[in-house]
Amino acid sequence: MDDDRLLIRPMALADCDRVAGIRVRGWQSAYRGLIPQSYLDAMSVARDAERHRSRFGQGDGSVANLVAEQDGEVMGWACHGPYRDGEVRTADAELYAVYVDPRRYGTGIGHALLLETLRNRTAAGHARMYLWVLKDNTRARRFYERAGFQADGTEEPFEADGVPVPEVRYTRPLDA
Repeated sequence: MDDDRLLIRPMALADCDRVAGIRVRGWQSAYRGLIPQSYLDAMSVARDAERHRSRFGQGDGSVANLVAEQDGEVMGWACHGPYRDGEVRTADAELYAVYVDPRRYGTGIGHALLLETLRNRTAAGHARMYLWVLKDNTRARRFYERAGFQADGTEEPFEADGVPVPEVRYTRPLDA
């Protein structure tokens, strides 16, 4: 295997610290100006890594965590599973997260993680995938639209330090 080849694989317990760093730095980079800075500044890689470790291996196996590894280093993370309508899981799928090391934006890592997620959920028999994205996150919205997702008109506020931040729901059919 070429050293520069991108490998998409299931997340391992040993990946929790790196995934937390990617997630926190991803939030702090992508959401600057969209979410109160106080919320972003309070994010902690150590706390996020501990949350990942405590959840690792729990559940019924319906939630999948994938990492993108390049040159032996984890460069991105995606998480997907059943769509959550409130606390109720439905037969549809949901992309919970896709984050890429901010130094690697635009290199295809996020796209590779998204494609593997779509393949995984299609193979699992889901007919549709949903995701939520910050309404003003135009970069992410363009990314998802290029992958065939469309906003379906549903909006909900996410609250960050007492400030409502609107999210929009995107959906796309999964090809069987």
